[in-house]
Amino acid sequence: MITALVIGGSSGIGLATAARLHAAGDTVHIAGRDAARLQAAVDEQPGLVPHRLDAADAPALVSLLNELETVDRLVVTLSGNTGAGTFVDLDIDVLRTAFEEKFWPTVTAVKSAVKHLSGHGSITLVGAVTARTGMPGTAGIGSLNAAVEGLVAPLAAELALIRVNAVSPGYVDTPWWNMLPDADRRALFDSVAAGLPTRRIATADDVAQAIVLLATNPSMTGTIVEVDGGAHLTA
Repeated sequence: MITALVIGGSSGIGLATAARLHAAGDTVHIAGRDAARLQAAVDEQPGLVPHRLDAADAPALVSLLNELETVDRLVVTLSGNTGAGTFVDLDIDVLRTAFEEKFWPTVTAVKSAVKHLSGHGSITLVGAVTARTGMPGTAGIGSLNAAVEGLVAPLAAELALIRVNAVSPGYVDTPWWNMLPDADRRALFDSVAAGLPTRRIATADDVAQAIVLLATNPSMTGTIVEVDGGAHLTA
């Protein structure tokens, strides 16, 4: 039996990943902070095992991992929508909050999980294409995602035989964009898609396919896969 733990698995990319792993036969545990979202996720995907958890809470993480005992696949899909904007106007406290929402919980989750991972287990993280493109207005959020993706290569070397990889999405149609009115979101997506080589905005399932590949392929480690519609070519 393969056990997967998807942190941030109650919606968006995390839920799509959990659904794919479950369909492949894994026992999939999902963790998230919002009880209503967790319940909605389980209603949508029966068979997933929900856990209410703040990934920044190390003792709670350790308690969950002790309960699971062994994890074969750890997927960390945390996100935040703060830290964007022009550098000269960037509020440093807001950027610190962005790191508290994504980077430090990612580090906490990985550090807590290492001793619970099976000998040939995998860790898959989620960064973003802003880590490696020169898009104006992304110095803050880009540095955050670069910090997440910067964990991959050294941990892949240090933790072998455990495999460590990451996916780097571009624009993805997920609840991350719910801060925009629907009409504004559609207009933004249409404008962005017109400039992408693929001419489309990614779905959560597009990214989930790449995550599952990295989590399950025994010959992939130290790898960052871009799922950005070619945004890195045009940015």
